Amino acid sequence: MPRHHVIPPTPENMVWGYFDANVSPVLTVDSGDIVTLSSFPAGGIETLPTDRAIPDDYQHALLTMQQGPGPHFVTGPVFVNGAEPGDVLQVDILSAQLTMDWGFTAIMPLVGTLPDDFNDYETIHPQIDRNRGVVTLPWGTELPLDPFFGILATAPPPIWGRCGSAVPRCFGGNMDNKEIKPGSTLYLPVFNEGALFYAGDGHGLQGDGEVCVTALETGITGSFRLTVRRDLDYNWPFAETETHLIAIGLDENLDNAARQAVREMIAHICRRSDLTRNQAYMLCSLAGDLRVTQTVDGNKGVHMMLAKKCLGSLSAARGLPRSSDR
Repeated sequence: MPRHHVIPPTPENMVWGYFDANVSPVLTVDSGDIVTLSSFPAGGIETLPTDRAIPDDYQHALLTMQQGPGPHFVTGPVFVNGAEPGDVLQVDILSAQLTMDWGFTAIMPLVGTLPDDFNDYETIHPQIDRNRGVVTLPWGTELPLDPFFGILATAPPPIWGRCGSAVPRCFGGNMDNKEIKPGSTLYLPVFNEGALFYAGDGHGLQGDGEVCVTALETGITGSFRLTVRRDLDYNWPFAETETHLIAIGLDENLDNAARQAVREMIAHICRRSDLTRNQAYMLCSLAGDLRVTQTVDGNKGVHMMLAKKCLGSLSAARGLPRSSDR
């Protein structure tokens, strides 16, 4: 029977600012097990408010952990028994809840979509009402919360060494995709024995683009079902919900990221149907929604959403499981 594991948000269970295949696993699980883990907001002491309570475990992490080349607290890695390079790790996102009553959003030097337009740097600390499910901005606007983990990853290829947490790549990482949230499934290529799963970068709310470089950065906890898939040949992150396929493109150049997202969607349509590549390409033009995920993480992100109903009965033509069957 699958087991449920809990990883406390303590320094020995986290890294700060990087992914590395040589980091010792904090937990070993079997394929199909559920893991609940937590993470803290990205950034350091400079992001903290002066008029809000700072959780003790967050303060302890800030004071005792050594920061790497990136800003994100990331929990893991988790070793999944049976996973080998060339496999795919299926990550079913079961839940995501915020753990703090405030978050921060900031304009920072020389980053964001408009780095030359804003030199009056500012950090705000909106109030989170978890009971009502809203965040109140300093000027009074209320927005509905929509929590998700900005970072979901397997460990990078060992030869890459230590990779900073800011730039998303083929192993996932800081994709900052608000569609990859509870109810969705993410598929990540495996580059190491055990897959070595990481998660972190709690977001309470984010718009497509994440244009000023930050979302509502805050504490988060969530549960994931981790399943090794040997029947899939994905070499790039891909996601789906009950209703949509989500193809992902990542590149320094936004046009190239868009091209990759379209190519990935075409490939997945062909996997799930008997459509030709030409037909899949035309379907993407007629029914696919190409969206800018983020423009601020080094490799920019574009994702394409395609409603599964557009494939109709073709979606099960090759026996691939629908999300409701997993």
